[in-house]
Amino acid sequence: MEIRKLNMLRALAALIVLISHFSDAAGWLDACLGGRAGQYGVMLFFLLSGFLMSYLYFDREFSKQNIKQYALARGGRVLPLFLLVVFISYISPFFGYEGLYPISEFETLVSHLVFIYGDSVLWTIAPEIHFYVIFIGLWFLASWRPGYIYVLIAASLVLLFLANFPRPHGSIQGFQYDLHLFRSLPYFLVGVLLGMHYKSFKVPEYLNKSWFILALVLIPVMFPQFSPVVSDAKTRMWLSYEVLFVMSAVFFCIVFLVPDRSIMLSNKLGDFLGRISYSLYLLHMPILSTVNELDIQVEMKLLLFLLLSVVAAFISYETIEKPVLKLVRSVAANKYSSQPVDSVIAQPGHANR
Repeated sequence: MEIRKLNMLRALAALIVLISHFSDAAGWLDACLGGRAGQYGVMLFFLLSGFLMSYLYFDREFSKQNIKQYALARGGRVLPLFLLVVFISYISPFFGYEGLYPISEFETLVSHLVFIYGDSVLWTIAPEIHFYVIFIGLWFLASWRPGYIYVLIAASLVLLFLANFPRPHGSIQGFQYDLHLFRSLPYFLVGVLLGMHYKSFKVPEYLNKSWFILALVLIPVMFPQFSPVVSDAKTRMWLSYEVLFVMSAVFFCIVFLVPDRSIMLSNKLGDFLGRISYSLYLLHMPILSTVNELDIQVEMKLLLFLLLSVVAAFISYETIEKPVLKLVRSVAANKYSSQPVDSVIAQPGHANR
């Protein structure tokens, strides 16, 4: 069953990232929409990732066949475009062109391919892949002793807090590593918990209202330039459970309380932008760098940046993502005909991030 409003939520997450990056790069509105505020969009992506995985898979048998099906769906959705972007970035300098991202060194290429490092927005792909592996263990628990999931997640959140959310980084023999898993994991785990209960949670009629969409206002209120918070939580977002609480509350309001039929979230624009959000996320930074060099008004830069990013993302979706999705569906239909094919594929949480 498709939750259509998630398309718009995914689109909003991508737009938060784009606008924040543009504000920082071009100094738009004195960069008041920047200051790492794009991280809030990434947090939404990670919440969506955990939510969708538990929502789609926890009520299915934990078996070798279903695990293969799961790996095919997840890998087919995220890896093709990511690998293409990484390889284009690596080989472009050999032909005298600037890469999409600075991945000209062989060691940097390998670090990206083994998911221990990511330049610019590519950093989010590594923890997303790590989530996919971790989820298999959570799926096993859900099929055996689902109560242990609550214990494991609670223990993980406490341990991460006590360990100060470590971020191992450095290099070994020239191979860079920068592991964001331990800082982003809480968002994925909360998403998993919410996805576990979405099908069984009964929202009272008096709470099932479109005005809960106003919870989205809490996101810009947390932007560093606007936040009333005086602690360092507004600039060290990944290290603050206060931020996790607010983002989880926003997510809960939108996903659980806003009606599925709400035209503000379930509409064709949201469907379109949600479909191309992964390409939008991965491809916007090179476009931003190019547009920002133009000698035009900053507002024109913004319009051109958004237009070119959407066009590039649409072309990428139609020529890369969509054909791969069709191929994955075809393989799933042939190998796993006992399962509904359309339940195999779901949009990624980040980029999808």
